[in-house]
Amino acid sequence: MSPAPASRGPVSRRTRVLRVLGVTPWVRRATAEAQTAEPNEALAEPMAPPASCVVLLPDGCVARELDLLGRALAAYGPGLARAGRITVRDGRPTATVPPVRAYLVFGQAQAHALGRELPAAVMNQAQIVLADEPHEVLVNGAGKRRLWTALRQLRRALAGGA
Repeated sequence: MSPAPASRGPVSRRTRVLRVLGVTPWVRRATAEAQTAEPNEALAEPMAPPASCVVLLPDGCVARELDLLGRALAAYGPGLARAGRITVRDGRPTATVPPVRAYLVFGQAQAHALGRELPAAVMNQAQIVLADEPHEVLVNGAGKRRLWTALRQLRRALAGGA
């Protein structure tokens, strides 16, 4: 977008009021033809930016565990706070695991499930960080320490690949 050009013809009352208030009106650079050419494109869903991290959790985590993990992820910035979360039930992820730059895996069972789901080429390219299971993180200090170490590793991996 760019500021409205001054040579657009007669100045409207709205433009004068905005100018008095010190507001610079902005207009789209695209022509009207391009905006009305294909109405179906305007209705299409916007493309979401590709995720950079996915978190794998065991199925059946209680609210306290999820709250602790949510706060820990949020402490390391919006990239980790918004990371996709996939639960693992009976040795299988409950959703399709997308190929991303990094995976944060809580527990050995979830790591094995990730290994079964992802192709070797994707696993070779991705940073996989293992942390203790959420209930272990919640009840013992060593688990919390290992979680913070894992989150630091994950943040470094995501910053280095950007």
